[in-house]
Amino acid sequence: MITSSHNPKIQRVRGLMARHKDRVETQSFVVEGVRLLEEALAAGCQPELVLFTQQLNERGQKLLKQLTAAGCEVEEILPSLMDSISGTEAPQGILAVLPFIKIILPQELDFVIIADGVRDPGNLGTLLRSAAAAGAQAVLLSPTCADVFAPKVVRAGMGAHFRVALAEMNWQEMREIVHSQPRPLKVFLAESGSGKPYWQADFRQPSALLIGGEAEGASPEGQSLADEAVTIPMPGGSESLNAAVAASILIFEIIRQRHA
Repeated sequence: MITSSHNPKIQRVRGLMARHKDRVETQSFVVEGVRLLEEALAAGCQPELVLFTQQLNERGQKLLKQLTAAGCEVEEILPSLMDSISGTEAPQGILAVLPFIKIILPQELDFVIIADGVRDPGNLGTLLRSAAAAGAQAVLLSPTCADVFAPKVVRAGMGAHFRVALAEMNWQEMREIVHSQPRPLKVFLAESGSGKPYWQADFRQPSALLIGGEAEGASPEGQSLADEAVTIPMPGGSESLNAAVAASILIFEIIRQRHA
């Protein structure tokens, strides 16, 4: 059992939780909780290190046996140590270090989300969750988005990291992906107060939905990539919606149109 906060494994997890630099240098990140670890295993992700406490519930104990049988490095730690390194107020008693997920974009894309400067981790994670739930093929992230493997993004994503392709890239790379498809993607820009009402847009064609950041909206690069602007009419007089809420409304309008 690990009992010291100075143990190298505890220090490793603490660094990965706190610093983008550590995650990039080691190409690894941390997931917490039984459900997210179940999602990781179901997606074929092999944890590099698993830490647990005796507070783990029955479902967690079953998962622990699977992880041990799979050859993962598993270590018990004191509950007080788990409390000190966890990013949640009520830790479930298990977390794991995972390697970055290998990006494999489908050969032919027709339903993509572009996150442009979405800096709030909770918003970005929720956007990923909606994209995964709707069956989007990929989420492309601009350089000014929050770190997609930051703990708050991973928690808010609720397993989306294991169910949708996530790719951080520059604008030139995005432009090439959008235009190089057998049927080029039409880029719809979500705008506040301008553009056609979203239900009038034709999302049945190969589409990329571009969602701008919470404070400033889409960047100049994002605006130049867009083919058409759409808006969510708000008769209540609100200036704008939360980026993740707006994205979810538009994402599921795409699903509605394609299944009508």
